Amino acid sequence: MPAPLVLISAAMAVPSAYYRPLVAEFEQRGWQARALPTRGFERDEPIASRSHDWSYADEMAGIADEVAKARADQPDRPVILLGHSLGSQIGAGHELHHPPSDGFVTVGASVPHFRSYPKGGLPVLFMGVSVPVVTRALGYLPKPFFGAPGARTLMREWARFVRTGRPPFDVPRRIATPSLVVQLQGDTYAVSRANKAFVEAFLDPDRTTRWVYAKDAVPEGGTNHHVMWVKTPGPVVDQIIHWFTTLR
Repeated sequence: MPAPLVLISAAMAVPSAYYRPLVAEFEQRGWQARALPTRGFERDEPIASRSHDWSYADEMAGIADEVAKARADQPDRPVILLGHSLGSQIGAGHELHHPPSDGFVTVGASVPHFRSYPKGGLPVLFMGVSVPVVTRALGYLPKPFFGAPGARTLMREWARFVRTGRPPFDVPRRIATPSLVVQLQGDTYAVSRANKAFVEAFLDPDRTTRWVYAKDAVPEGGTNHHVMWVKTPGPVVDQIIHWFTTLR
């Protein structure tokens, strides 16, 4: 069987080019990898505006198209979906509502309910409350707001997730795809409680492996920061390859 293809679903407002070190790390190990385009944040592509909008469902459908294309091109090659942060939420929706991948990996995943965060979650709640007000007035989310420039529908759905803890798509069952959850120790965006809530909300515990990327496992000059881990991704790639090889 050929080595897997890893499709990377990006974090909020992070362009696909940012994941070049992660793609290169997989390819150095003989795997294939591709970072999926981040709608609204790719060079020479339209950004969010009153006339250019999209939703979680649109993003889920985009992943489904990429998975289907990968399988059509190389039917024998396993497809692994790697979701980073927001990409994990969208990836979970894909696994539930479209033909699933052969393996689902999350890094920095969370249910971003404000009650999971310290200080009463007030900074997070502020974003959850302000996003619908601003997008109603302007038709999109402008800078300097978190995730800007953001599509009004997707950002309103995310903001509702923050306020209520309920995802912006149905969860008719737990995800049965073999799954690896990478929790970044000390992550201030996907705090431990929010990460555990993601596992409990979406994943079948009998099909899920959880690994904490501890600070003492970080390579020299690297970090396990919520976003910056991508710059030195070796330990995460090692864990993914070990996990999937063990499954096979």
